[in-house]
Amino acid sequence: MIAQPHPQLVGAAAKVDRAPRSLGSLAPARVARWLSVRHSLVTEAVAVLGLYTTYEVARGLVVGDRRVAVDHAQTVASLERRLHLFVEPNVQHAARALPGLLTLLGDAYLTLHLSVTAALLLWLHQRRPAVFARTRTTLLLASALALIGFVAFPTAPPRLAGLGIADTVSDGHVDLNKGLVSTLYNPYAAVPSMHVGYALIVAAALLRYGGTRTVRFAAAAYPLLVLLVIVATGNHFLFDAATGALVAMLAYPMAATISKAGKTDTLERSRPAAPVHRLPQVATANVRDLQPVEEELAA
Repeated sequence: MIAQPHPQLVGAAAKVDRAPRSLGSLAPARVARWLSVRHSLVTEAVAVLGLYTTYEVARGLVVGDRRVAVDHAQTVASLERRLHLFVEPNVQHAARALPGLLTLLGDAYLTLHLSVTAALLLWLHQRRPAVFARTRTTLLLASALALIGFVAFPTAPPRLAGLGIADTVSDGHVDLNKGLVSTLYNPYAAVPSMHVGYALIVAAALLRYGGTRTVRFAAAAYPLLVLLVIVATGNHFLFDAATGALVAMLAYPMAATISKAGKTDTLERSRPAAPVHRLPQVATANVRDLQPVEEELAA
């Protein structure tokens, strides 16, 4: 008599084999898979623009209390004084001594932050596709971490903190405190400085993949230029720049972890499913056929 495998055992084996694919379909895994690869330029542009717009809107909506934000700014200034790092008024005074420099730095404050970052992403997408996804994800994670800082520690910029530091940007053709700009602009989101955070991410990518010595030199100088821009225009303390750098440093390993997890999951899903083997057929003897043998042994 040949025993057939039980149908429930075969079904259970099939479910066990399909389990990794079911786990891989969870939302976090899908997000990690999406973030770990480079998509078409149009898809990437739509996704990045959409997420950055969401970031800016959220940044504008989490406006903190003005008094609390100013108190935090005074606290930051006091900390820098104790550390002998309160140089913001001196930097602005020195920049004002050069005719036209503050205007130039104000224009740089309004344009460099996004234009240079966008140019880097476009260049990586077209020329360094293998590293595009990780850099893009680093920028997105840094923005998300920054939102936490804006909510947890709303801080007025030096120009609004009553420290004798002028608002050189709004003195020009763009007023950060009025009109359409002010509706999406959070004046109390100085900590961390994402001008510096983005600049460091851009610089790190160009230093590693830029190729020519000129590009690498420009990459090394770029964060220093951004630091000068944000301090001379009265928009950030040195403390803000330091926290922006911290956010960038935290975002990079997080992006690397997500990229690795996404690629591993994609690799596992790309493997063909293991075939479900039927359980081997086992020959069984009739119990009555064994009785003569038992009687012989007993004799």
